[in-house]
Amino acid sequence: MKKVVTVKRRALEASEERAQALRNRFAASRTLVVNLISSPGSGKTTLLEATVRGLEGELKCAVIEGDVATENDADRIRALGVPAHQILTGGSCHLDARQVESGLSAGNIPEVDILFIENVGNLICPTTYDLGEDFKVVVLSVAEGDDKPVKYPAIFSRAEVAVVSKSDLLPYVPFNLDSVRSQIASLNPGGTILVTASLTGEGIDGWLDLLRDRLATKRRVTQ
Repeated sequence: MKKVVTVKRRALEASEERAQALRNRFAASRTLVVNLISSPGSGKTTLLEATVRGLEGELKCAVIEGDVATENDADRIRALGVPAHQILTGGSCHLDARQVESGLSAGNIPEVDILFIENVGNLICPTTYDLGEDFKVVVLSVAEGDDKPVKYPAIFSRAEVAVVSKSDLLPYVPFNLDSVRSQIASLNPGGTILVTASLTGEGIDGWLDLLRDRLATKRRVTQ
């Protein structure tokens, strides 16, 4: 048992060292890095599509996609003229800093203003892995139910931003938005909660403004 614990600790330490190296790299390039985490089907990729459309001509974006199989999500981003690299985990439920580091090189991802990392669909495994990001975003669709924050408290307490997605479905599903706001606020009092519907555009302007503000703040600090 001691050997297993020691090996796991060393693996995590090595991952953290790589994450710090990535963070230093992103600080030097003054790139804002956003780690998107959610269950499968929450609307992460659709949110990214709305995001890159909204920032087109203003800020340069790129995306690293994490999935168990297929390049479907990366293909959707590439179709918008945005650089995207797909990392296929082959069964692993999260991305790690080594994979992101390799993906940046293998995918020929250029220096951009904002790099989005769309993690593997999972509310548990990606939570503890540092990818060198500036902040984590948890995406929760109204179709998933309003009990997810208390059922998966780790990610909702660690993500600086919570995006409630698919709000256009609120009239058709049992989802108590006030309850979700209260749950998230209790887990992360200093966090930000946004309500969006990527297909209708609801709340997207607020999301884009948040990204602009975070990028401007990072660049003031690193200039």
